[in-house]
Amino acid sequence: MFFQLGRHILKSRNSRNHLFTHFIKMSTEKFCAVSLERVVTVLEKFAPKELAESWDNTGLLVEPYTPRQITKILLTNDLTEDVALEAEILACEMIISYHPPIFAPLKSIVQRSWKERVVSYLLEKRIALYSPHTSWDSVQGGVNDWLASAFSVAESKPILQSNNPDFGAGRLLHLSTGIPLSDAVNRIKELTRLSHVRIAAAKGKSMTHTVQRVALCAGSGSSVLKGVDADLYLTGEMLHHDVLDAAQKGITVILTNHSDSERGFLRGFANYLHKNLNEEVEVFVSKVDKDPLITV
Repeated sequence: MFFQLGRHILKSRNSRNHLFTHFIKMSTEKFCAVSLERVVTVLEKFAPKELAESWDNTGLLVEPYTPRQITKILLTNDLTEDVALEAEILACEMIISYHPPIFAPLKSIVQRSWKERVVSYLLEKRIALYSPHTSWDSVQGGVNDWLASAFSVAESKPILQSNNPDFGAGRLLHLSTGIPLSDAVNRIKELTRLSHVRIAAAKGKSMTHTVQRVALCAGSGSSVLKGVDADLYLTGEMLHHDVLDAAQKGITVILTNHSDSERGFLRGFANYLHKNLNEEVEVFVSKVDKDPLITV
């Protein structure tokens, strides 16, 4: 199975060039090793586990029986079999997967499902796994604030506040100045590096309509955004009837696809993690991770 995946990955010119570049880099740069515990400490200093939603499964999810020092870490939005193999090819001892691949209880670790195969492979290769998910959504400077950085913001606050009013799900933005909807679309595309987004224009509004208040939620935003007073809802995905309801109430909706509203955060976080581990660990962002949905 994984050998087949390896051939698939190495057939890709971009992936081949990426891996070759990094192997050259590994041969010319010397990185120290740090403990798994130290990496977890840095991660939870950035976003404490207590910020995660009660239903979520965050933190250290796979810890091999025989520990290894960490010299290389792979960041990914979703941990698939392709990404697990990429980590092994890059000689990473740890993967940080924004979405937890272990969510529903696993009753066995065998080869019958792809999630079980991933866990089995990580254990065999002694690769640790950490998933932050909603703790990164809630924290200041996290995924939702990255998504908000598409705009010039005068005021930002969580839509669903936690015990600390500075933390919580979603963001309600008051922009520094009103911008045309067409400008908002272009800014979102530039931040996410997407060539297309989906838009449901508010009833009676056009692309020249002014946007002043933006409510956003990375990932799936229906439950967080529902009922929020704003000119624009920005999220990865919403239920059809929630999109329809918002548009009929005068609120434009922009959808990017679920993980495309989150993945770009990893680029900046890679630098943060590298610096906060005193540049002793090499940090990669997955080149094979992608949203399963594409526009054709």
